[in-house]
Amino acid sequence: MNDLPPDLPRLRTLETWLTMTLERVRQQIAAAEQRERERQQGEERRPTPPDWVLELGIGVGAPPAEVHVGGCYATGKRRREITREQALAALNEGVRACAHCRPDTDLGVL
Repeated sequence: MNDLPPDLPRLRTLETWLTMTLERVRQQIAAAEQRERERQQGEERRPTPPDWVLELGIGVGAPPAEVHVGGCYATGKRRREITREQALAALNEGVRACAHCRPDTDLGVL
């Protein structure tokens, strides 16, 4: 059972089409490999999240809004990296602990 054409011109046409298709597949493979390399480089170069984050209030002189564990998804855009001692002090001063990441539990303050 032969599903290829018997004559040379059609076989050459098929060969040309297959060669072109193979080149397109190889280009797509190369592009996918490049994207994967870039993704891995991005992960390797991503800075480590801080241990503790202070979410700042809106406006100049506004009190801080919340204390978060570093890397918390609920942290707003206005934030500042703080130390463990600063996080403890902020919680003791009445700054709210994030309800999602619960930094008060990690710091031993309940």
